Amino acid sequence: MGTTTVSMTQAKNELADVVNRAAYGGERIILLWRGKPKAAIISFEDLQLLEGLQEEKEGHRARMEDWLAEARALRQEILKRREGVPLPNSVEMLRELREQRDEQILGLRRCRGSY
Repeated sequence: MGTTTVSMTQAKNELADVVNRAAYGGERIILLWRGKPKAAIISFEDLQLLEGLQEEKEGHRARMEDWLAEARALRQEILKRREGVPLPNSVEMLRELREQRDEQILGLRRCRGSY
């Protein structure tokens, strides 16, 4: 499975062949317009993979936003209970959240590689 560049004119003239190379040969074809990348033709399988990754990314972003909101709410609650005594910097809390995120991402990558 490789990546090939094809001019828009060539792609237009050989559309069926270019599409079949992507669909059945697994090629990723970059369409060039005036020598510059303009678009790509990929297999439907690759498209589904990209869409799945996008959904995972959006879900991950939502989880991170939820965790950050929880951290902020917890900080506010602690501040209220301490009657204004300042808390240590929240950098450590964010570092721990990032470590958890990284472990989850690595776990997803390991799962993908196993099938």
